[in-house]
Amino acid sequence: MTEMTSEAPVRTKTVKGESGFKRALRATEIDTRMLGMIGALLVIWIGFHVLSNGNFLTPRNLWNLSVQTASVGVMATGMVLVIVTRNIDLSVGSILGVTGMVMAVAQTQYLTPMLGFNNPAVWILTLLVGLVCGLLIGGLQGFIIAYLGVPAFIVTLGGLLIWRGAAWWVASGKTIPLTDDNFKLLGGGSDGSIGETWSWIFAAVALVVVLFGAWNARRQRQRFQFPVKPVWAEVTTLVVSAVAIIGATMVVNAYMLPGPLARRYAQANGITIPEGGLDIAFGWAVPVLLFIGVGIAMTFVARRTRFGRYVFAIGGNPEAAELAGVNTRRVTMMVFMLMGMLAAVGAAISTARLSSATNAQGTLDELYTIAAAVIGGTSLAGGAGTIAGAMLGALVMQSLQSGMVLLGLDTPLQNIVVGAVLVVAVWLDTVYRRRAA
Repeated sequence: MTEMTSEAPVRTKTVKGESGFKRALRATEIDTRMLGMIGALLVIWIGFHVLSNGNFLTPRNLWNLSVQTASVGVMATGMVLVIVTRNIDLSVGSILGVTGMVMAVAQTQYLTPMLGFNNPAVWILTLLVGLVCGLLIGGLQGFIIAYLGVPAFIVTLGGLLIWRGAAWWVASGKTIPLTDDNFKLLGGGSDGSIGETWSWIFAAVALVVVLFGAWNARRQRQRFQFPVKPVWAEVTTLVVSAVAIIGATMVVNAYMLPGPLARRYAQANGITIPEGGLDIAFGWAVPVLLFIGVGIAMTFVARRTRFGRYVFAIGGNPEAAELAGVNTRRVTMMVFMLMGMLAAVGAAISTARLSSATNAQGTLDELYTIAAAVIGGTSLAGGAGTIAGAMLGALVMQSLQSGMVLLGLDTPLQNIVVGAVLVVAVWLDTVYRRRAA
């Protein structure tokens, strides 16, 4: 009898006087702010495509755009949790710079001479060194903030200067080139992508995961007598998700290796080159897949773990969370440790993409990371934010920068636009929350 009751469909409630469009939108459970961001992103893309005489919405530019977004996007997922706890981290760009330099020095001066060129263990140990370095830096800053009571703004502002200086000190101001080709795959490029076949396999797996996730969520709602989406709304969201996955895969597969790179690939793999030449697709880039994987993992941490619930509880009301038994100082320190590790992942992507570690690496990345989180809907007042929103915010920020570079705008003007966008985003967040209150 209980089993039969738990499987009974539960309808979503209707609001009196609500328009048909609003009712349909609410039935799909789509965040209106996320929908607005997607609309803004499309406007940006179309605008730059028109202004650049059709050069923006091309497979080549969109593929490069996705790779350029990965580093800041990874860090933005951690910045969400930092800001949710009513803190800020101004040092992530400098942490990226110093961990990137540490990884490069460890690889070139220690790991490669000890294990040999392109040994599979080199890239793993290099990444592990970077993660440990980021963890320790984040842990140190988190300890000072959580246990010594120094404001996060001051600690991370000091960290911005300290770790930038440490990056210079590690290599005495020199640029350190990477020696391991396997590690360079993390940066994308002609070799750092999975090709057409594996890209379609990835798309198929993603479709299965989305379908299973929707089915499981609906089953769980029915089981616990929670409201469920109407069937048409469920189907609509699934169709939109499928179109997005398939469309993105078609775009990355439409970007072909240039002639010389295609010939080099054919020679390396023993492929006969036909008279008309080879059409070899890049497919999904490795750093983009890493970015997506980090986003999924961080979404799980934020929404499905006790740690994630504690983070949002602290951001909503720190005093109440502490009275409820949450160790707010430990959770705060763990948030900054996680942020440090994500900065190290961003450093690995950035360093591999440049094939070297430089002293300027990560400069101003803290501003883009914070802007991505805020534009993505993370409230500076704390207690609210989404990982998906931050990922989309990172794409918006990188789209603006990429489009302005394509139009040949000077760097000072680019900074003006980025600063203006950040201020407008915070203002819109304030207006939205005032109306929601």
